[in-house]
Amino acid sequence: MNTHTTATDDTPRAAIDRVKAGLAQTGYICSDSIATAVFLAQSLEKPVLIEGPPGVGKTELAKATAESLGKTLIRMQCYEGLDESKALYEWKYGKQLLYTQVLKEKLGDLMEGAIGLQASMDRLHEFDDTFFNVEFLEPRPLLKALWEEHGAVLLIDEIDKSDQEFEAFLLELLQDYQISIPEIGTVKAKHVPVVFLTSNNTREIGDALKRRCIHLYIPFPDTHLEQKIVESRVPELDATVRRQIVSFVQELRNVELKKVPAVSETIDWARTLLLLNADELDTDLVRSTLNILLKFQDDIENIDGDIVAMTRKALGAR
Repeated sequence: MNTHTTATDDTPRAAIDRVKAGLAQTGYICSDSIATAVFLAQSLEKPVLIEGPPGVGKTELAKATAESLGKTLIRMQCYEGLDESKALYEWKYGKQLLYTQVLKEKLGDLMEGAIGLQASMDRLHEFDDTFFNVEFLEPRPLLKALWEEHGAVLLIDEIDKSDQEFEAFLLELLQDYQISIPEIGTVKAKHVPVVFLTSNNTREIGDALKRRCIHLYIPFPDTHLEQKIVESRVPELDATVRRQIVSFVQELRNVELKKVPAVSETIDWARTLLLLNADELDTDLVRSTLNILLKFQDDIENIDGDIVAMTRKALGAR
């Protein structure tokens, strides 16, 4: 293998292109801005806060990054009421109880040679910390990410669904890649994880968290990028049909809908038409498969009168 490296290979542009190519190998086709954010996250050791509408590939970016880097993906799904016992660690109470029973049975042996109350108390204090050490600790996603031997990609998914108190709890982790456990002390990362936080903008994220992150907004892809994504995920599909599908979906996203079709739904529709051996769009085919793209019956009914015109426009896509 040729290991010679030119000066050009070490430029930031070349590094970003390598990130983009690495993601593409996992099937994640992205824009330059996304690849740049991933490059900066690794180079600056800063978390990335990814915002954008549902279905644009925010979660998939973390998965693809983990795969491209050969690192473990550790995912924490946020929800209202999430607290540190679910996100950081819990004590193995059953194991602690078992240890208590063993200690009770051995109490006589432990107290042997201790004269007086103070000496007995001093002897017992020697065993106090045993109940609260890493042996009795059950790590949750945040602690697992810090302890991962070879580094990890930590995905904190839908941070906007958590409470503001939990968001504040994350600040130490996102700033210094460490967490404080009262009974043990400060735990630092063995290897700084690559951290992604995603948000669907259901609530405003606090300024303190935003300051600690690289901000990345992922919109719906333009026509050219979405065609490349579909080609990557459904390579067997005829290029003409692919252009027509993407053109139709792009037009559909301009309509006022309860839920516009996500990229994943474009891919599902492409796979559906491939399965049906479609060689081009037609109105009957669109109507019979529109439920793959649209998830509300009201949306399906509202665009029914526009299907003919939208299909004709898609047929003329280049």
